[in-house]
Amino acid sequence: MEKFIKLTSTVVPLPIENVDTDQIIPARFLKATDKNGFGDNLFADWRYNKDGSPKADFVLNNSLYSGSILVAGKNFGSGSSREHAAWAIDGYGFKVVVSSFFADIFQNNALNNGVLPVVVSAEFLAEIFTSVNVDAKLTLTIDLENQTVTNNATGKSVTFVINTYKKECLLNGLDDIDYLLSKKDLIEAYEQTII
Repeated sequence: MEKFIKLTSTVVPLPIENVDTDQIIPARFLKATDKNGFGDNLFADWRYNKDGSPKADFVLNNSLYSGSILVAGKNFGSGSSREHAAWAIDGYGFKVVVSSFFADIFQNNALNNGVLPVVVSAEFLAEIFTSVNVDAKLTLTIDLENQTVTNNATGKSVTFVINTYKKECLLNGLDDIDYLLSKKDLIEAYEQTII
């Protein structure tokens, strides 16, 4: 995984509540066994017409918006436990998803795949949506070390919570196996004490 320390990026606003994993990546795309290509099908039913042409009114098809941060409505990632939803978010190029609430399984899947889910208050989320409506080139700064998200249009900064272990993994670009391997010397030393 890539290290994640600090990111400043424009945002893609998706002010829709209760987005479930089937909307993030429809079930018909779950046949693949690796992560390649999932970003192409992110929000496929909202993004494309039946003939495969882009829907002009969907935000991912709007040239005004781009960036590595998806700002979503409340209750993002509900529904099934499919890890493919996190694969699709990452495959599209999003490094962060900001919302006022994430489904637990989606949140863990995102963290396990190098995508940082940032929970903010409903009020701060509304402020971000207002700011991006005023200026489509709005940027947010996500500082993982200090656990802050800053709306660069207003200068307002708030803190967010993250599991300490997952924070360490993201800061160092480690998945669970890499983390264990990084502790190999400590594990071997401990094993010597119990023999």
